[in-house]
Amino acid sequence: MTDLTHPFPSGTVLGYPRIGPRRELKKAVEAFWAGRSTAEEVEATAAELRRRTRARLAELGLDTRLPAIPSAFSFYDHVLDAATVLGAVPERFADLATADGGLDLAGYSTVARGRGDDLPLEMTKWFDSNYHYLVPEIGPATAFRYASDRPVREFAEGLADGVLTRPVLVGPVTFLALAKAAEGSPADFLPIDRLADVLPVYAELLRDLARAGATWVQLDEPALVSDSTGVPADRLLAAAAEAYRALAADLPTAERPSILVAAPYGDLRDALPVLAASDVEGLAIDLVRGSAPASPVPGLASKVLVGGVVDGHNIWRADLDAALGSLEHLESLGAAQVAVSSSTSLFHLPHDVEDEPELDPTLRSWLAFADQKIGEVVTLATGLTEGREAVHAELLAAADARRSRAEAPGVVRPDVRERLAALPEGAFHRGDFAERRAAQTSRLRLPALPTTTIGSFPQTPEIRAARTAFGRGELTAAQYEDAMKAEIRQVVELQEQIGLDVLVHGEPERNDMVQYFAENLDGFAVTQNGWVQSYGSRCTRPSILWGDVARPAPITVPWTTYTQSLTPKPVKGMLTGPVTILAWSFVRDDQPLGDTANQVALALRDEVADLEAAGTAIVQVDEPALRELLPLRAEDHAAYLEWSVRSFRLATSGVRPDTQIHTHLCYSEFGEVIGAIDGLDADVTSIEAARSKMEILADIAAEGYPRGIGPGVYDIHSPRVPSEAEVTELLTEAVRAIDPEQLWVNPDCGLKTRRYAEVTPSLEHVLAATRTVRASLAVPTA
Repeated sequence: MTDLTHPFPSGTVLGYPRIGPRRELKKAVEAFWAGRSTAEEVEATAAELRRRTRARLAELGLDTRLPAIPSAFSFYDHVLDAATVLGAVPERFADLATADGGLDLAGYSTVARGRGDDLPLEMTKWFDSNYHYLVPEIGPATAFRYASDRPVREFAEGLADGVLTRPVLVGPVTFLALAKAAEGSPADFLPIDRLADVLPVYAELLRDLARAGATWVQLDEPALVSDSTGVPADRLLAAAAEAYRALAADLPTAERPSILVAAPYGDLRDALPVLAASDVEGLAIDLVRGSAPASPVPGLASKVLVGGVVDGHNIWRADLDAALGSLEHLESLGAAQVAVSSSTSLFHLPHDVEDEPELDPTLRSWLAFADQKIGEVVTLATGLTEGREAVHAELLAAADARRSRAEAPGVVRPDVRERLAALPEGAFHRGDFAERRAAQTSRLRLPALPTTTIGSFPQTPEIRAARTAFGRGELTAAQYEDAMKAEIRQVVELQEQIGLDVLVHGEPERNDMVQYFAENLDGFAVTQNGWVQSYGSRCTRPSILWGDVARPAPITVPWTTYTQSLTPKPVKGMLTGPVTILAWSFVRDDQPLGDTANQVALALRDEVADLEAAGTAIVQVDEPALRELLPLRAEDHAAYLEWSVRSFRLATSGVRPDTQIHTHLCYSEFGEVIGAIDGLDADVTSIEAARSKMEILADIAAEGYPRGIGPGVYDIHSPRVPSEAEVTELLTEAVRAIDPEQLWVNPDCGLKTRRYAEVTPSLEHVLAATRTVRASLAVPTA
């Protein structure tokens, strides 16, 4: 029987932004990578950031005497952190490990970013969020040992400041469920097979935390709410039972902290009774994406039940009255204690809406960033413990904000809705692909294995300086346009010099592939300081989609037509697709996502039509986030894929047969959505493939995918320059698996985050490899 030895706070959050309000961590680690600072200086910056975070959360009302404040810092990625604790370093990086199996900051960074011919860990999406985690590589012989006590040291750091934090780690089931089998593993091997070998390391860490004074630890197990990990459901449930028997029942309570198992991003379903029957002391369930059980579950009576009623995924103010009702229902289930939390970690959100003075005040009144979410948690905790009357004013204010939002001009636009309602079914379909292919071949006259890039070229310091000067009024619009045109000329000259077949303008005028469109579409707002972590030191500012969407004027047409005037080679028009615009924005939650996607798609359809009318022969509509929004439960996939595919087709189906439509997808396990990729009906699809060593090819070949495909041969998410031999090997593998007449050659993604010192030689190697493989095919090259 579980014994609640340690008190738990009435309100908490599952995590908090870790990059800093002004991206302090990003700047510190990038300075270290560039050799401008030492590891000790980065550690000092990180320690100060953690101290300020603890102080801020205490100021916002979280209890410092009870473990309400999470200790959830990371220099790069929390999954990599778990691998570091376990000593699970891939063999190619074994030389980086210290004597005890750990990694110093330089080694940790190298595993994340790669070196020379040693590829970094693969990167993919963290459940259905826009965060990317590093995929551990686990094989039958991977050695596990307690290799890093960083969680203990960071806990002790807080305790020395008088703050009793709650260490947060990726749980053992999720760590192994998200891992991939190391190269050379048997075909039937799954990393979850190594659970029994991982659990002793977790147990040793728990003992160490207890000795340091930790009273609670949070183990995140979101794999238990998903059907998409590749581990059969029965194996996941058995693994959960085994893990928490070993870490709770078999480990004396005097030797470990109390355990809170958190299951964000969805509904635990069959895993709930498994965890409730275990001897863990607490369960945190997501009541935004998931639901509470209708009746008591055996085992809950001895546990703290933490209700995630404040949305950690989105920035709208909560319906506090409804949230309090959900918490009151939890109380009826008979748990030993009910507490309040965010549904997920708040690291998906910007820090503080009060740091956005340029946002319209009315819009700002509808929003809650991370700091405001904590305020909502504190309010709900007070209402839960002291009664509704204690928070009556806060409940009224939240209701008033929701009412203001519903009634505001622009939230509903009859003209947009009437136009969508009047669309015929034919607006979602193009003609026969064979006819299109013949028309495009005649118009474009491209060589075998045509080469291109995904769209963006490096955003140099000069580009950023010009954009900043323009924003400050130090450059006129004409001067800024001249600066961007000068950059475009250089990008075109470089592409022609390298020998690319289909060119791009490099997107120097775009601050971000979503924000740029948000700034030019009705129904959106953008932030100044609303940064969130995408991966490692990469941060983005998601736009806010608050109302009905329309395009007041052409957006990209002048830049594309100018670029085409510089070269006889075809230039792609570059647009961001409707699903990705939704996925990488904070989207309104007052109507179905499919309705919002169609509004965005209709605006993009107008842009595509204007590009075609201006003579653009190829239009690329990027959907890198197509799989990102895929629901975690398989039963919900079909409905999502139907509306997401239809929105893309609405955006792209108004063109002539000889206009070629491209799309781009990245960071995806494509096997789950290969049918949907086919359904997009794009003429050419480019996909991330280099870091995973062309794993997608088997799915493409098995599906019999008929249209153009460009599996990436250059991993742009690492600073390393791939050799010509490496690219040749990848491209040769692609030619073996796919009809060469379908193949395009391209990097994995856009080049915006890279430097020309990396990009130029990498693209030169790509072109040299392409020429080699073309020659091996014995087909004409022009």
